[in-house]
Amino acid sequence: MKRALKMVGTFLGVILMALVVFIAVLTVKEYNPPEREDLLAEGEGDRTFAPGDTLTVLAWNTGYGALGDNADFFMDGGKGVRTADRARVQENVAGIASQLLLLNPDITFLQEVDFASDRSYRMDQAAYYASTFPEESAVTATNYQVLFVPYPIPPIGTVNSGLQTLSRARIGSAERIQLPCPFSWPVRLGNLKRCLLVSRIPLQGTQKELVAVNLHLEAYDSGEGKAAQTQMLVDFLRAEAEKGNYVIAGGDFNQIFSSVENPWPIYENKWLPGEIDSAALGEGFTALMDARVPTCRSLDQPLAGADPAGFQFYVIDGFIVSDNVRVEILETLDRHFISTDHNPVKLVVTLGE
Repeated sequence: MKRALKMVGTFLGVILMALVVFIAVLTVKEYNPPEREDLLAEGEGDRTFAPGDTLTVLAWNTGYGALGDNADFFMDGGKGVRTADRARVQENVAGIASQLLLLNPDITFLQEVDFASDRSYRMDQAAYYASTFPEESAVTATNYQVLFVPYPIPPIGTVNSGLQTLSRARIGSAERIQLPCPFSWPVRLGNLKRCLLVSRIPLQGTQKELVAVNLHLEAYDSGEGKAAQTQMLVDFLRAEAEKGNYVIAGGDFNQIFSSVENPWPIYENKWLPGEIDSAALGEGFTALMDARVPTCRSLDQPLAGADPAGFQFYVIDGFIVSDNVRVEILETLDRHFISTDHNPVKLVVTLGE
């Protein structure tokens, strides 16, 4: 009996030591980006933008190519971790790219784009989307980089992912701005380090810039993180508008604007998005979401084969624009969540003269 207890104790000790070493390695290798970081935009773009121009802007969370209509995900109450095989990831990414080609936006904000992640079989999706539009300027910003995410079983594994902005006009400069992280150590080690991807596009005939802000705000915090990140976003947008710049911010807010009438009820025990007080943006800005079509669907179960009646849908993707940007069209495009758990949102604007 003593020998058996000793063996059990030794085994548990080895497991504990391995866990300590693993956490220590993750701590040493933790992604700790600076508060502000200059980024390199590749490609010149085949157009120039100027005041008076009408532009199409698209925001789309691509679900890292693995959250098509077949997927469910454990963080939303589902069971899936590796939610697609290699062939389905390639199919999803190709489907997203084909839609982008069809829509042909002037500026594209993409979220959840994997660069080299186990969950998407190390596919460089940013390079794929950039190669789809070789005539455009492209820039990426990392917001999720973890050596190995050990939970659940099977584990998520290595993650390298982030945001990508594509522009038909040259991106003169780009910057990654770190947003507040609501998680403390050690939970922080396996979580995203969310950011703003700011692209400054020169405008012909003026010293003013078009400031294009790609974003993906907090999803699974208790609410404080969303609030802090939203406030930092608003402060940044106000500062840019005060300079006289044209401001377009878009992406996945993981929140709904209070000014939006939402026809999609939140059912019991489903993930609950936050809410942004549209009035808190202050004068000079317009908050934009099109709720006629849901922008996101729940991942508590696969959508394929499910009864859409009673299925959980959300409106959490949209735009904020400054008042020198006139809105012509705002439309959530129904792509039936085939390739990703979000629908693209299209915005057509005219830059004021």
